[in-house]
Amino acid sequence: MSILIKPLVTEKISVQNESGKYGFVVNKKANKVQIRQEVEKMYGVTVEAVRTLNYQGKTKNRYTKSRVISGKTTGYKKAIVQVAEGDVIDFYSSI
Repeated sequence: MSILIKPLVTEKISVQNESGKYGFVVNKKANKVQIRQEVEKMYGVTVEAVRTLNYQGKTKNRYTKSRVISGKTTGYKKAIVQVAEGDVIDFYSSI
């Protein structure tokens, strides 16, 4: 089970990166302790706090000539990780 799926690179998260907070999309079954251990192992930083948010999928409707097609987007779990002062996570180092 991979815990960290992908890092979040949005404008809102990029502003928080300056204060040591980083965002990740994580596995829905992962808890805060597992997220902390995975971030510390992958990026070599000290994690001070982990905040998690569960997002439910939204319903979407598309109107066509013959009928209305209904569907649902997938839900996901987001984690905001605060690292110790002086530690930095560089997402672009491997590019």
